[in-house]
Amino acid sequence: MYVATLLTNPATPKLDATTVEALRNAWGGGAALWLNPGVAAEFSLDVMPENLWQVWADLQPLGIDLAVQRQEGRRKQMLLADMDSTMIGQECIDELADEAGVGEYVAGITARAMNGELEFEQALRERVALLKGLDASVIAKVLAARITFTPGGRELIATMKANGGYAALVSGGFTAFTAHVAQALAFDEHRANTLHIDGGKLAGTVADPILGREAKVAALDEISARLGLSPADVMAVGDGANDLGMLGRAGAGVALHAKPAVAAECDLRINHGDLTALLYLQGYSCDEFAQPA
Repeated sequence: MYVATLLTNPATPKLDATTVEALRNAWGGGAALWLNPGVAAEFSLDVMPENLWQVWADLQPLGIDLAVQRQEGRRKQMLLADMDSTMIGQECIDELADEAGVGEYVAGITARAMNGELEFEQALRERVALLKGLDASVIAKVLAARITFTPGGRELIATMKANGGYAALVSGGFTAFTAHVAQALAFDEHRANTLHIDGGKLAGTVADPILGREAKVAALDEISARLGLSPADVMAVGDGANDLGMLGRAGAGVALHAKPAVAAECDLRINHGDLTALLYLQGYSCDEFAQPA
């Protein structure tokens, strides 16, 4: 048994009953269940539709996301999340680089690395080197003035934890940022790279080993095993090429507003919804969302 989920951005609800019923009828699905009127709906299916990706492509210009997955086991017990451009709306290294006067150049490298065009570790070292000499106090400045949380993140974590879940933040960015984001959003733990600081200034280097694609997969395996869970019990979310390993390993890997090369590798693609989309994909209705502490 499968379930089809249609959803859109809660800030600009665009999902109507006509669209949902037309697709349900075309695919011979079960009765439609509205998880949030105008925002998300689902219906059951006996088989995986052969024209799924054509329909998905047709709905994209309408601002509607579509996912079809197996019904059994879709509620997960662990969330493994990327930070930059996933739980927050920025790339922290780009914001630091902007303070150093090399923002545009570094952002170009970041975009290529996240799309899989550059090797992650080498690209990270190159970008960090350009931050050498920047006063370490700039980290707090960037956190206060430049970093914004992706809508729905607090509800996602609060709801999964209220239902016995565990939330881990695993980033190719820096611990100076993950510590703040993890605390603000109530993650249970976080892992990231450590920037070297010398005499109150960024040294232009990062501690080894660098947390990249394979380290995210290792984190998924290690944390889930520690909790007595399997990778199938995990929902992972990310947007960059360094997330592909964990997205493929998790029971549900969600490409959220992802780079094209990343989205192409994932069956669960959210281009319009916010982070509450991950709750709708698990079958939670908006009435079941837990309020953040």
